[in-house]
Amino acid sequence: MRINVLRTIAFLCLIVVIAVSCKSRKSKELKAATPSSGVEVVKEKDSVLPQTPAAPVVSGPVKKSEEPKKEEKIKVQLPEVPREFRAAWIATVANINWPSKRNLTTAQQKEEAIHLLDILKNNNFNAVIFQVRPSSDALYDSKFEPWSYFLTGEIGKRPEPYYDPLEFWVEEAHKRGLELHVWLNPYRAHHTNGGQVTSKSMVNTASDYIVRLKNGMYWFDPADKRTQDHASRVVNDIVTRYDIDGVHFDDYFYPYASYNGGADFPDSKTWNVYKANGGELSRGDWRRSHVNNFIERIYKEIKAEKPFVKFGLSPFGIWKPGYPAGVTGSSQYDELYADAKLWLNKGWIDYFTPQLYWPIEPANQSFTTLLKWWESENTFQRHLWPGLNTVEVKAAHKPTEIVNQINATRSIVPKSPGVVHWSIAGLTKNAEMLPTLNNGPYKQKSLVPKSPWLKANPLLAPTLLVTPENGKVFAKWLHKQPEQVRHFIVFAKYGSEWEWDIVDNNISAKEFASNKSGEKLSAVAVKAVDRLGNESEYEIKVF
Repeated sequence: MRINVLRTIAFLCLIVVIAVSCKSRKSKELKAATPSSGVEVVKEKDSVLPQTPAAPVVSGPVKKSEEPKKEEKIKVQLPEVPREFRAAWIATVANINWPSKRNLTTAQQKEEAIHLLDILKNNNFNAVIFQVRPSSDALYDSKFEPWSYFLTGEIGKRPEPYYDPLEFWVEEAHKRGLELHVWLNPYRAHHTNGGQVTSKSMVNTASDYIVRLKNGMYWFDPADKRTQDHASRVVNDIVTRYDIDGVHFDDYFYPYASYNGGADFPDSKTWNVYKANGGELSRGDWRRSHVNNFIERIYKEIKAEKPFVKFGLSPFGIWKPGYPAGVTGSSQYDELYADAKLWLNKGWIDYFTPQLYWPIEPANQSFTTLLKWWESENTFQRHLWPGLNTVEVKAAHKPTEIVNQINATRSIVPKSPGVVHWSIAGLTKNAEMLPTLNNGPYKQKSLVPKSPWLKANPLLAPTLLVTPENGKVFAKWLHKQPEQVRHFIVFAKYGSEWEWDIVDNNISAKEFASNKSGEKLSAVAVKAVDRLGNESEYEIKVF
């Protein structure tokens, strides 16, 4: 009996030993199957679970799974592309520049327009200022004013076969990477070269607030609110319906005294009403106040409709005699009742183009002296792009004088250089002018200067694809916001030197030589540029 009990106890002890041995062996096997780096565990319902699946048993160290690396942007210093406003006026009044005759066919008008735009494009200009309202008429489809006599030879007659000249000019200018600014005369109602006044003329349809001058011209009374409202409607209609880049007024506010035989402007009707209502301003201040209010109004209305459309003015170049000291000549302040200095001081414009139609010497009406004075009045740092008399500047050698004036402008207004040439005839009718400009100051292409006070939507960088092909490199770029792009800047690096080119938004590819002058092409980059001259980030491919 005792022996049996001892055997039973020994048997139970053996079972316990075997059980403990098995548990220890399983623990060692589990430990061997776990990566040496360890696994973080979390408790869930009092059980211990691995956060990630157990790794298989492998010989040697276990590598962590590798995440795909994000491609880092290559940082380079790209060259700065020149910026300068280069424009020419194209006058339609009296058929000065376009169309050359009043009886041209639609096809002939288009052919002349394309010829002028090609001249500007091929000589590295970047803007055109096109007169669309010479004298209360329209070189576009307007519901407020009749078709221009200078377009068809008859007031109110549209071109046949029908087309909209302004729409055509905008489209063709933009195809060539040129800005198009519409030029309007706000107060002139009928020009002496504008043909016979007919029932369709504004002289008759707005006769209650239009006056006749002694030289045969008709003029809106600037002090009449109906004048201001009508001109406002005309401007807003153009800004709303056409894809223009700017609105431009010239120096005609109240007319020059010579237009009325030296007599005072005939505005007694509105002046007497003002005095009868207790007005206390002098007649000159009263006139200037109406023009001032109109300029401020137009600027604000343009910005309310399309903030990116620039508003420019080209007043007579002298504010008053003696400003600056020693300057002589007519006074826009006292004769035209245009306080252009105030408009510049107030920032009611985006660019200011005083008509500085005199040479650098002599000093009494010096181009440079006047430009420096206007710059001293430019309190809001708006664009100051003077008008040059490329047609009639009085100098021994006109092209040299114009080049000197361009260079002087670059020196006096270095942050935002630019000029406007009066007119395109000065470029086309002087055989030396364009070659002199093209081989000199306009040898390289140029972007328009930025307008940082005008808000623009952020511009994305383009997508760039580059493919080597038969000893060349073919680059192609795309953009997700094509409607915001006006130009692309394409860069190529040979050796240690970058070269660049400004291409229009309708161009999306360029071919490069793999080698140039013994240097290998090592990188291509591209930027997008919006209509205000703002650049995107660059996209680059390095070989």
